[in-house]
Amino acid sequence: MTLVAGIDSSTQSCKVVVRDADTGALVRSGTAAHPDGTEVDPERWWSALQIALAGAGGVDDVAAIAVGAQQHGLVGLDEQGSVVRDALLWNDTRSAGAADDLVAELPDSAAGWARQTGSVPLANFTVTKLRWLATHEPENAARTAAVCLPHDWLTWRLRGSTDITALTTDRGDASGTGYWSPAEERYVPELLRLAMGQEPLVPTVLGPSASPGHTTGGARLAAGTGDNAAAALGVGATSGDVIVSIGTSGVVSAVSDTPTADPTAIISGFADATGRYLPLVCTLNAARVLSATATILGVTLDELSRLALAARPGSDGLVLVPYLEGERTPNKPDATGALHGLQLRNSTPAHVARATVEGLLCGLADGLDALRDKGIAVNRVLLVGGGARSEAVRRIAPTVLGVPVAVPPPAEYVADGAARQAAWMLSGEPEPPSWTTGSAERFEAPAQPAIRARYAEVQNLTANRL
Repeated sequence: MTLVAGIDSSTQSCKVVVRDADTGALVRSGTAAHPDGTEVDPERWWSALQIALAGAGGVDDVAAIAVGAQQHGLVGLDEQGSVVRDALLWNDTRSAGAADDLVAELPDSAAGWARQTGSVPLANFTVTKLRWLATHEPENAARTAAVCLPHDWLTWRLRGSTDITALTTDRGDASGTGYWSPAEERYVPELLRLAMGQEPLVPTVLGPSASPGHTTGGARLAAGTGDNAAAALGVGATSGDVIVSIGTSGVVSAVSDTPTADPTAIISGFADATGRYLPLVCTLNAARVLSATATILGVTLDELSRLALAARPGSDGLVLVPYLEGERTPNKPDATGALHGLQLRNSTPAHVARATVEGLLCGLADGLDALRDKGIAVNRVLLVGGGARSEAVRRIAPTVLGVPVAVPPPAEYVADGAARQAAWMLSGEPEPPSWTTGSAERFEAPAQPAIRARYAEVQNLTANRL
């Protein structure tokens, strides 16, 4: 049996899966926590990876490894390959002003950015963090000889390299930087210079099934990719599939055969990990909204789910706008959450629980509508992520999204996608191996458009006040 390993270095943790390269069968796994916060020393990722690898029984018998990791983060390296400062993560919104400035400074503003990179930069994009660094920490910016992403850095460390010219990435992760064009398959160096006032070294972009070399232990490395592209690969998504992922962030993404450019900044026109494209809408607030409400109510997540299903659709007019950490879609990095329509009749834990689930899903439904409005095919909706383990989320999703949803068996789909990429690299075939993810459970329920309408009304009130 040939074994491959997939790594998911996410915001909250590091997970490792070891799978059979031919069938995809899970052999073993390991996990380790990451520190909280919106900036972190990358060495903490490396330490967590060692713990997760050990928990997975090590990788001495593994033929190939790939890394999937959180997108967008800024890892700056000096000429010797040392980290210049703690990495700024995707959910660090201090670069919101830098994003506004960069959009305004480019000819044709948002349309110009969308045309060149497929996306309009928001606070989470690497390019905006480069501008923030240049403005607020010019000494660190001057020391930054190379810029890479979390998955790039971890792949480079697995090779044991200290040479910054050996940094590599893939098109899926590069497409989230704000200075790489998915349509033209190239970096846009003038955007790097616009952001930083200089042009640091950036990683070489590898093809989907290419290899940057070997680990220090002798296993072959695959290119790796960003977490959303890895999840799409792990769940086996194909053209026409839409993945709704409820994790630390909420993501609505679609596998497409053509690139997307959206000047409204709602859709990010990313590439995927197979040579196709991954138009994507992201919200900052997803599964942790459920956790926050469970904490407020003093219940477990399972109890929160039970409470939500005990209330009527629409929560008798109670609406939660779940902007607990600002928001990316809509672009309101300084927004806060709000509970609207509180009355005696809906002042119960069940109503609050139901409003939480519906508010979370309404933000994702807006993303699904945005993809449709761009003419992107929606043939099947797959619901994944930690939040999808909630029975309330699964049962309420069709009423809010307006379509049936398929829920694949719980799995670590980012790590699985990375493992599948590693197997693909080993095979040398033109397409990834056909691994089965098991039978998806289908959930259907009548659409409740009144829920979306009430949410939109309250969302606009909140937006006008901010």
